[in-house]
Amino acid sequence: MGFFSIFKKSDKTEPEQTQEQQDSQASVGFFQKLKEGLSKTSGKLVGGMENIFLGRKEIDEDLLEELEELFITSDVGVETTMKIIDSVRQQVDRKTLKSPEELKLALKEQIFNILNIDNSLVQTTDRPYVMIVVGVNGTGKTTSIAKMAKMFKEQGLKTCLAAGDTFRAAAIDQLCVWADRVDVPVVKQSAGSDSAAVIFDAIQSCKAKEMDVLICDTAGRLQTKVNLMKELEKIIRVAKKELPDAPHEVLLVLDATSGQNALSQAVKFHEDVNLTGIVLTKLDGTAKGGSIIGIVDELKVPVKFIGFGEGIDDLKPFDAKNFVDALFDTQK
Repeated sequence: MGFFSIFKKSDKTEPEQTQEQQDSQASVGFFQKLKEGLSKTSGKLVGGMENIFLGRKEIDEDLLEELEELFITSDVGVETTMKIIDSVRQQVDRKTLKSPEELKLALKEQIFNILNIDNSLVQTTDRPYVMIVVGVNGTGKTTSIAKMAKMFKEQGLKTCLAAGDTFRAAAIDQLCVWADRVDVPVVKQSAGSDSAAVIFDAIQSCKAKEMDVLICDTAGRLQTKVNLMKELEKIIRVAKKELPDAPHEVLLVLDATSGQNALSQAVKFHEDVNLTGIVLTKLDGTAKGGSIIGIVDELKVPVKFIGFGEGIDDLKPFDAKNFVDALFDTQK
């Protein structure tokens, strides 16, 4: 089942190529782009593994300790690192892992198992499908919203945006610019307006116009600010009053370059607004992409989208297998 399959329209004529052929062609190019985007993280984490394994024919405690240090310095996080290393240590003790090459495959499997959480969209008959997007300023929240809107629109869905970041006039203007680029409507009010009122108006408007998807921007002041979290909680309460299952998604946008700071952001947002998914941006500019392993492991919240570039198409639904394969593929 495709990531957006619950939204698929049945009245479209079939293209000359089958959808499977199109998806196969697109996936080859996407994998290469993903591999390039992950190259810095891969070089740090997987390249570091290969350096540790170099010239060694058996697994000893020194090797495992070096791996432990590598994972921690690659921003995987202390708790997740200990969990991964303890698991492979037990396999070594049971003699089921005997060589560094087998150990590398076991580590790859451990990372895949952590990231491979169901990230399908919530099944609902509600329309619009309400997505609330949260995150601190500078993570790429607004551009990610625009990229998601383009993806939904390409699925044949009537998509609308809500300018819920009323704290900054520039945020409203920026969202409107992106909406023009992808040709979707925006519901907005003036700067300083009540954010929850904007979301309320947007849901009402989308109901009246029979829109399929509503993506809501929100303020991005520091996650430690109590007033921001209260504002987000109010937005969610308003959405729930309008639609039985809303919000259907609460997505946190995280900047991959922020490493362990991303974990503290994710923990705080999840405590206050119960995240349903993560959007990981700026993967192409960092060696700290390993932080997402620890975040998913600790919160048990799936990655739903990943971004690795400034282009409008540089945000894609997350696939754990593709991600881990690209991470461990160090061939040029």
